[in-house]
Amino acid sequence: MPNRLIHEDSPYLQQHANNPVDWWPWCEEAFEKAQKENKPIFISIGYSSCHWCHVMEHEVFEDQECAKVLNDHFISIKVDREERPDIDKFYQEVHMLLNRRAGGWPTSIFATPQNKPFFAGTYIPKESRPGSVEGMGFLELTKLIAKKVEEGDPKLFENADEIESYIKNISHPKEATILTEDIYKNFLLQAKGNYDSTYGGFSHKPKFPQASTLLVLIDMDRLYDDKTIKSMLNTTLENMTKGGIYDLVDGGFCRYSVDEKWLVPHFEKMLYDNALMLKVFVKAYNTYNIPRYKDIALEIASFIEKKMSEDGLFYSASDADSNGEEGAYFVYTYDEVYSALEKAGVENVKKALAQISISPYGNFEGDKCIVRIEKHMPKEWRKIKTVLKDLRKKRTYPFIDKKIQTSWNAMVVDALFELGTIDAAYIGKAKNSLEKLLGTMFDGEKLHHTTMPGKEPKVQAFLEDYAFLSKAILNAYEKTFDELYLIQAQRFVNLALAEFYENGVWYFSQDDFQTKTETYDATYTSSVSIMIDNLLTLASLLGDEKYRTFAFKTLEYNSYDLSRKPIYYPYMFDMMMRYLKEDRIIKSSAMKLKQNLGELAHIRYPYTLLKAEEQEAFLICGIMSCFSNVNDVKMISAEVEKTLTK
Repeated sequence: MPNRLIHEDSPYLQQHANNPVDWWPWCEEAFEKAQKENKPIFISIGYSSCHWCHVMEHEVFEDQECAKVLNDHFISIKVDREERPDIDKFYQEVHMLLNRRAGGWPTSIFATPQNKPFFAGTYIPKESRPGSVEGMGFLELTKLIAKKVEEGDPKLFENADEIESYIKNISHPKEATILTEDIYKNFLLQAKGNYDSTYGGFSHKPKFPQASTLLVLIDMDRLYDDKTIKSMLNTTLENMTKGGIYDLVDGGFCRYSVDEKWLVPHFEKMLYDNALMLKVFVKAYNTYNIPRYKDIALEIASFIEKKMSEDGLFYSASDADSNGEEGAYFVYTYDEVYSALEKAGVENVKKALAQISISPYGNFEGDKCIVRIEKHMPKEWRKIKTVLKDLRKKRTYPFIDKKIQTSWNAMVVDALFELGTIDAAYIGKAKNSLEKLLGTMFDGEKLHHTTMPGKEPKVQAFLEDYAFLSKAILNAYEKTFDELYLIQAQRFVNLALAEFYENGVWYFSQDDFQTKTETYDATYTSSVSIMIDNLLTLASLLGDEKYRTFAFKTLEYNSYDLSRKPIYYPYMFDMMMRYLKEDRIIKSSAMKLKQNLGELAHIRYPYTLLKAEEQEAFLICGIMSCFSNVNDVKMISAEVEKTLTK
C-alpha cells in the first residue's frame, strides 16, 4: 500500500511512494506528531536523478527490517532538494558544521522530537562497516538513536541545543578589504594552481564542468589577451568534448566525470549544467571563432529541445540509470556496433570503431564502451552517429524529472538568447520560453519556484529564481530592445531587494528557513553574483546609480574572502572587475542593433552592453559620459579599447 508521498507532485517523492517506510512529506503535521509521540525525526533529502539516492532507496528504504525500525521509532520525512532548496541549504550547513566537510546527496539527518538536528550523514548502507561511528550502518545507527532518545540521553539533547544555537548565529566577514584590479593576479595564480595541464579542468577527479570558472576566464582573456588563459580554456573545452562527460550521440553534458580524462561520467544530465555550458560554448565561439564550439553549442540546444522540453518549458534532469543499471542507455558493445555499422554500409568499419573508441575490451565496466573521439573524426561521422542513435532508440530512455524550476528554466532562456547571436532563430525560441515561464510561475503578484507540467505552482520563489529570471529578462532586452523587458527586469530586481537583501547580505529564503545565500559558485553560479550582475546592468542601462550602490555594498561585504580566494567566487570576482573597470554601452537604433547582433557579440571588451536609442550611428558611452560615434560596426571594438585608457 502506498505511503503519503503518493499524493505529492514531486517525481522524487513519488519514487518513494511505494517504499515500506511510512514517509511523510515536509509538513507541520509530521513535526507535531514527532513531539506528541516523543519520536526522533529522520529527514532524507535527495533528487530524482541522484544515483546514490537510488542505491540507498534500494538497500535501506525498500528493506523491511530498516523500514520497521523507522516506522516503529521515528517520524520519517522525505524532501526533494530541487523542490525545496531552502530546506536542503539549511541541512547542508548542518552537515558541514557536524562533519567539517561538505555534504552531498542523499543527505541523512537525524533530529530530536523538537526537530533539533544532532547527526548528519550522506549515503548510509544498511550494514555497519568496521571503524568509528561514521562507519555505522543504518540499521545499527537507527536502533542506537531510538534508544538514546527514548532514554532521554542528556548529552544528545545538549548537543542538539548547542548545534541549533550555533546555526542561528549568522557569521559575518572579519573585515572589509579594498578591492583592486590586482586581485586578478591572485585569481589567475589560483586558477593555474588548480589546472590540469594534461586534460584540462580545474580539479582532480571527480571533475565537474565548472562553467562559472570557464565563463570568467573567457572574460579575463578578452580583458588581458592572456596566452596562458587561452591555453587553459581551449585545452579544457577540447578534452571535455571528446566524449564521456559530453554525450557525442545525443548531445548534452552529464553531471560530472569520475576520472581525470572526462571519459567516465555519472550519466545523469542536469538542466543547469547544460544551460551554463551552452553559454560557455557560445561565448567561446564568439571569442575564438572555432567552428567546433559553435557545433557543440547547437548540439546542446538541440539536446535540451528534444529531450528536456515541453511546450516551451524545460525539465530539470534525466537519470543515470535505465532498468536499474547505471549508464545502460548510453554505452555500447563492440559486436552490436560492428554489426550495425556494417549493415549501414560504413566503409572500413574496424577503423571507424577504433576512431570512436569502440573495442572488444571496452572502456567502461568491462567490455562496455563509451563513445569517444580522441583524435580524428571519422570520415562518415554523420552516418555513424545516426546508427548509434538508432541503437539507442531500442533501449529504455532514463527517467526524466519533468519538474519545471524558475531558476533553471531562466538559465536556459538566458543561454538561448546568447545563442541567438549565432543563429537568430533562437531569439524567437527564447522569447517564447520566457513568456511561458512568466505565465506559469508568476501570477502578477508572486513568483514561484517550481511546479509540474499542468499543475499549479505551490512553492514560492527563492533568491535564485529572482536572480536568474532577472538576468534572462535583461538579456531579452539586449537581443530584442523591447523596453517592456527592461521594466520587467527592474520590477523583479526591486522585489528581490525588498525581500532578500539587508545591508550587503543576501538571503536565499525568508520563510521556513532564513538562510544566507552562498557566495561561492557551487553546483552553479551563486545567486548573489548574478544579482550583482543584474544591479550593474540596470545601473548602466537606466542611469540609476542606486543599483550600482547596492552592487558595491554586496561586493564590499564579501571583499575579505573575495580578495583572498577569488577562485572560489569566480563570477563575483568577474563582477568585481566589471565594477572597477566600468561598463561600456553601445547605443544605436533598435533596428541597427538587431541587424548587427552577431558582430556586436565579438566586441573584445567583456563588459559591454547594448541600448536602443534613436540615432543612426553607434554611440560608445561609459556610465557617466559618451566617448565617440562610429558608423562601421567593425570599428566598435577598437574604439571601445581606446576609451579604456582615458
